[in-house]
Order: sequence, then structure tokens, then C-alpha cells
Amino acid sequence: MGKMLMIYPDKCTGCRICELACSFQQEGSFRPGASRIKTLTWEREGFSVPLLCQQCDDAGCVSVCPTGAMHYGPPGSDLVELNQDACIGCKLCVIACPFGSVNYDSATRLIAKCDTCAGAPQCVAMCPNGALEWVDDAEQTRARKRVVGEKLKAVFEEVK
Repeated sequence: MGKMLMIYPDKCTGCRICELACSFQQEGSFRPGASRIKTLTWEREGFSVPLLCQQCDDAGCVSVCPTGAMHYGPPGSDLVELNQDACIGCKLCVIACPFGSVNYDSATRLIAKCDTCAGAPQCVAMCPNGALEWVDDAEQTRARKRVVGEKLKAVFEEVK
């Protein structure tokens, strides 16, 4: 059975430690711009949420990629992967992601997205509040993830 990242927005305090852990793991420096996870905070509402690749079943980033750089991993893997060597930097995947989880790093001029740190996500390991968890990919987990996704979608629509 595979694993997946689960977000618990009610536990997120907006500390952004997950961003620092991710950037250090991925790039070797504490640079939130290089992070594959982004924390959105609405200060007036007192609400924060970590956003990262949701590994969509029908990923828009994969459908719009003209080179196949953004693709599904091997069968049984359900992960959306990025082949940086095939990427031409068109940024269509950035535009297509409904969660804003595919990022363009202007410092490196590369596309960046979560790769789950090869099964040991540092954002999870470093989150002091348990807002992120690495869990078994079971149907009940996916159902909960869909519910959280719908709630986040509703929040984003209110903020527009």
C-alpha cells in the first residue's frame, strides 16, 4: 500500500517551518521561494493552510504539459512526477494547478513541485503541530482528503 500526505488545516499555525524544511531538503538552503510547499495565511480570519501537490487523479499539470515532463509515475505509484530534463519552462503546469502547488522558482528558473522527499517528507517531520501527516493511501484517507479539498476550495472562492 502506498502513502500520501494529509493536511490538517485546523492544526496549522502558519509558522512556515514546513517551507524551510522543504527548501533545505530540496535545495540545501533555507529559502522559502525554493519550497515545494506553501503556507497561505489569512490573518484577518486567523486561518492558515499548508498547500502542496495533491497528487490529483486527473492532474491538470499532466494534461497541459507539452513535453511530458509532468507525468504520472510508474504503475501503482499514483504520484505525479516532474522530469526536470524534459521541462521547457513554459509554466503551463503552474497555471493548470488548481491548488497552486506547482511553482516556478525565479532564482533557478525551474519548475518545482513536491516529490514527497522519496517517501520521507521533511515537511511532515518538522511540523511542530501535526498539520501534516504521512499516511497510508487507503480509500477512507482519500475520502477525507476530498472533503478537505472541497472545504479549501470553498475558502478560496470566498477570498476571491
